[in-house]
Order: sequence, then structure tokens, then C-alpha cells
Amino acid sequence: MTDGITWLAESKCVDFSGHSVHVSRELAPEELVSRIAGSAFDTTYTARHIGELTGRQVNDLLDDLYGDVWDGLALRYGRDGDWSFVVCYGGWMGEMVNQAAVSHGGAHVFHLEYEEENGKPVPPHFAYFHDGELACGFNLHLDRSWGYDGVDGDPEWARRVEPLLMAAGLPDEDADRRLVRRTALDILGQVFGLALPRHRIVEGTLDSVVLEDTD
Repeated sequence: MTDGITWLAESKCVDFSGHSVHVSRELAPEELVSRIAGSAFDTTYTARHIGELTGRQVNDLLDDLYGDVWDGLALRYGRDGDWSFVVCYGGWMGEMVNQAAVSHGGAHVFHLEYEEENGKPVPPHFAYFHDGELACGFNLHLDRSWGYDGVDGDPEWARRVEPLLMAAGLPDEDADRRLVRRTALDILGQVFGLALPRHRIVEGTLDSVVLEDTD
């Protein structure tokens, strides 16, 4: 893959609501979907395949099924190079709360999230989970007004990431936030080799599922 992840710094780059994207090398796309569906704290979801759809088509379907796109949940997923990826649609904000469990059994799972329509506003966030634990995570705005205090997780990963942020002049409270986010994403791409197929996610069709509440 050649698209990297810095394109996630662009406004509404995946969906009007922002983005919530998981990637993993070890897990097949279908397994990653299953684990994400099982990561809700107090709801049991079943993934029902709805075909190969664009993001717009998924949103339209959620609107038709639930009356409002925010009231449903859907995932689009695929494999590109070494990476499986899953993209969330609908009312995903705050829904998948047991994220670390997605990486059980020794898997490495990366999560990039930005609630772009949240009025607070919530900063974009990166998290890397391994074997059920947080290995590395931080606020991509590096904004101390949101409690940023360095890289959380395993100190070994903090020692790899923080010097690169510092070398890039970050954190810098006066810098444009989009530029800060893009720089942080570029560094994460370097450290972890992360990449996502922009055209396939934004314009193409991908296998898609609706998450149905079975409780």
C-alpha cells in the first residue's frame, strides 16, 4: 500500500461524522469484523452481510433501516497488502468501548478515531493494542487542554514515538491542529508501517455488514 495514513488529517476524509478505522496484520478481515462487533460493553451485536457497498450506500441503507443513520451501526472491510482494515459507519461514537479485547490472543490491532461532528470538540486519537492491552496511545492534537501528557501504554513504545514528535517540534499549542495531526500520523506511519487504501475506502465498494442488536 502506498497511501499511508496522513490523508486521515483531511476534513471529513472518510465520512461526514469523522472516522473510526481498525487495522491489523495478523487477523483476517472477517475475524477483525467479528471482534469489533463483540467489543461493545453492554450490547451483543451480530454482523449481517449486506453486500459490496460504498460509504454513501452504507449510510443510505442505515437511514432506510433505522430512520436515522446515527441509530444504526455498519462496518466496511477489506484486505490490502499486509493489512486487514475495518471502517465504522453510523452511530459508532462511544459504542465500542472494550477496544483492547479486539487484540486478544496475541494480535496487534491499531485504531484511528476522530469524532469530527462532536461539538466539544473531541481530539482525534490513536491507539495500538496487543494481546488485550494498550501498547501505545495518544491524542493526535497533542493538546494539553485535553489532558495530553505524553504517550500512554508501554514505555518502550513511548520511547520510540515521543522523540520523533519532539524532533518535529511537537507538541506545539500554537500550531495549526490539522498540521499537527498530519505530522503525528506521518510519524505513526513511520514507526508502525501503517497504511490504508484511500481510493477503495473513499470512492470504491467494500464488503459491508450491518451490526444488529441481538439482546
